[in-house]
Amino acid sequence: MKSSLQRNISMGLALFLISAFFTLHPKGAQFLSPQNLSNLSIELAITAILALGMLVVLLPGMIDLSVGSGAGMLGGIACVLVVSPQYLGLPGHGWPAFLALAAATLLALGLWAMMGALIIRYRVPAFIITLGGLLVFKGAHWAVIRNSTIPVAPGGTENFFSLLTTYYIPSWGGYLLLILVSAGLFFARRRRRWLRLRHGLPVDDPKVDFLKFFVMFQCLLLLVVVMNHYKGTPLPLVILGAVILAIQTITRNTRFGRYLYAIGGNEEAAVLSGINVQRVIIGAYLLLGGVVALTGFMQTAYGGYTTTTVGNLMELDAIAACVIGGTSLKGGRGTVSGVLFGALIMATLLNGMTLLAVTPEVKLIARGVVLVLAVWMDVRFSQTGK
Repeated sequence: MKSSLQRNISMGLALFLISAFFTLHPKGAQFLSPQNLSNLSIELAITAILALGMLVVLLPGMIDLSVGSGAGMLGGIACVLVVSPQYLGLPGHGWPAFLALAAATLLALGLWAMMGALIIRYRVPAFIITLGGLLVFKGAHWAVIRNSTIPVAPGGTENFFSLLTTYYIPSWGGYLLLILVSAGLFFARRRRRWLRLRHGLPVDDPKVDFLKFFVMFQCLLLLVVVMNHYKGTPLPLVILGAVILAIQTITRNTRFGRYLYAIGGNEEAAVLSGINVQRVIIGAYLLLGGVVALTGFMQTAYGGYTTTTVGNLMELDAIAACVIGGTSLKGGRGTVSGVLFGALIMATLLNGMTLLAVTPEVKLIARGVVLVLAVWMDVRFSQTGK
């Protein structure tokens, strides 16, 4: 409990200091503008979605270094299918965007399920398999796009692919969505409280419970108000919300999620208790494959095109977001809320450096320092918890 409190305080202080620095910097006058905050929300959604997928494989003590290059490759394949299918030796002048995304998603599910099978069935370290995947996917990406730049939509038009990061929900839609989400959260909290009381488990005081909900509602309301000062609520935030709901439900309310924690906590004990470790690990990588595909589509759509640099170092941002948020690299510990906070810190850092026109070499140094600090925090707070 003490280490968890220390971590939360450290994360809050870090986010405050980062935001204050960019806000007070002479070149950071636009950091808190509605337009930049809207852009930050899109970047947060992309980083957080990939980090949530990474959480699923970190919980059982695995890892995946290939998600960044995989996201670039899958986004590139989708672009090629939409604009230039002849690059892949396929006939026609272009696939419908939805069909192209579906095909790339199926490919992702197959590839990540295969990696999961290689890792768990043949006892090959996840680090090695996914490092090999990083190189293979990067090379395949370059080969598929022929080292060129391909747009997400032909002739600059809009399609389902490009709308992933360019569509904004109008003001009235944002408030309607706020009401629906708040109602869902309220009834979910009430149901959870009722279930805990039913089983004789401790619960918060009703006033404290309501205060937590009220603060959450205020944060969501502020988010919608700020977004409506620009173009409205970005679609990526809605997609992020759906992914949060899915991962939270899987990790906290399903047998599969409990198995993930059990394997990460003690794999030998999990086997003795009858858990099919092979099936769970393959399932975790299968789920991650779908998340990588979604991230690749969104990252590619955000840039408007695919090129050889799409997906670079995204795996490090995802891992850093997880570790900053309290996920253990050894497995068995991690939460969705923690990952979201870690992703917010990473997205804020990258957005601020871009706003200040920081040089690429400084960006690399900053990301490396954050990753090292994140791992150091994980080790330090783990020891404190003991």
